[in-house]
Amino acid sequence: MDSQKEALQRIITTLANKNEELHNFIETLSHSLAGLQVNTTQVVSDLEEEFDTMFSILDEMKESMTNTIKQEQARKSHELQNQLTQSTNALESAEELLEFANNALDIRDEEEFAKAARQIKDRVTMAPAFRLTMKPKATDNMTHLMVDFSQERQILQNLKFLPVPRAPEIDVQDCLVVDNTVTVSWKMPVEDSKIDHYILEFRKSNHEGLPRVKDEHSWEVVDSIKTTEYSLTGLNFDSKFMNFRVRACNKAAAGEYSDPVTLETRAFNFSFDSTSSHLNLKVDDRSVEWDPQGGKGLESKIKGKENKGSGTPSPKRVSATRSPAVRGGRDRFTGESYTVLGDTSIDYGQHYWEVKALKDGKSYSIGVAFKNLGKFDQLGKTNTSWCIHINNWLQNSFAAKHNNKAKTLEVIVPDRIGIYCDMDGGQLSFYNAENKQLLHTFKTKFSQPVVPAFMVWCGGLTLSTGLQVPSAVKSLQKTENGVGGSNSSINSMPQ
Repeated sequence: MDSQKEALQRIITTLANKNEELHNFIETLSHSLAGLQVNTTQVVSDLEEEFDTMFSILDEMKESMTNTIKQEQARKSHELQNQLTQSTNALESAEELLEFANNALDIRDEEEFAKAARQIKDRVTMAPAFRLTMKPKATDNMTHLMVDFSQERQILQNLKFLPVPRAPEIDVQDCLVVDNTVTVSWKMPVEDSKIDHYILEFRKSNHEGLPRVKDEHSWEVVDSIKTTEYSLTGLNFDSKFMNFRVRACNKAAAGEYSDPVTLETRAFNFSFDSTSSHLNLKVDDRSVEWDPQGGKGLESKIKGKENKGSGTPSPKRVSATRSPAVRGGRDRFTGESYTVLGDTSIDYGQHYWEVKALKDGKSYSIGVAFKNLGKFDQLGKTNTSWCIHINNWLQNSFAAKHNNKAKTLEVIVPDRIGIYCDMDGGQLSFYNAENKQLLHTFKTKFSQPVVPAFMVWCGGLTLSTGLQVPSAVKSLQKTENGVGGSNSSINSMPQ
């Protein structure tokens, strides 16, 4: 019976997964149909706009060339009309002179004849007809303004749709996710020398498998990529996966998208749990600051026994109240335990996060603790918490603490500290986040889940999560796991 139920449960799971896959595929098809209508309308509109632009250019050219022809006609007409007028006037003068000369032939008086002859000779010398050029200054030929549209006509007749690049293919085997950097690699199915650049699109997702049409994240774009590989650096992995797709572009058009791929980008994400924090701490998701005014004016104050729970003197007594029972009934830290926990427990695996202290902070601790850490307990002073402690008040100190034992760390306190927790391997290490210098390592067997833990007095911390375990830390861990040393001097016994 049990085996049949297990088999049926596997069938139900398979059917549910297939139904979800089909539902996503149907959404994809519907989205594609709607997009097809929109894109077709857009393409037709673009085509009409291109033709309208071409018609407009042709009309402008026609008008300009027609004006040129008319101007040439006017110029030639003016030249020919002037010549015609001058020639007509010259002809009239010549005809008059010819008539005068013919009449002179009939003069009988020699003296009168001689006088007339001299006049005719002088007039002939000055006659316009003998000074005119008998060659037209312009011709009636206009063939120099004719246009040969044969090449342009051939171009228009050969007009085709743009050559669109084929869709690239993303090679998942060559893609790399490391140190919060994703390197995506792709290739063209056939060589295309006309490709000018690529466009890479990506988005975060919490769904494994093919990207969904409707997702809580929108696509982001990286344009003008000149190679077939691109690295996205400095990412915050606050989602389990990332989707990627790429398209090729030539000088004219962008091609189809590649088949999308999904890459895993899991990392440890958590925030400060404000419900656990001491009332003298002002807590946001990614920051915590000392607030000396916190909790003042509240009616409920810690009295009697509660004030006996502290182990070290406090520079200032404050009041606190018990928060409502949330996250498993966890009480707020109180008394001298100026502590706040992370809101996500670590049950297994390797995880990494970073913390940066605000300037001029007097005292703070960074580490992990069991979730049942007492509300009066201070980090490092119980066998359920491990931390490094930085003190800049009265005298400077930098130490690793656990079970009320401390080991001085002979290194400079870095601006940013990286915390590496290996639940499976029973190891908690602290690093200089900038150069990955190892500061200290606790080796223990965690008997129950732990949560990130922080103590702040007169200062503040900012938190960076969504980080992969850096490759440099992984390498150091391999080396450290093979070498013993002083780092283990205050490590705890199995809990």
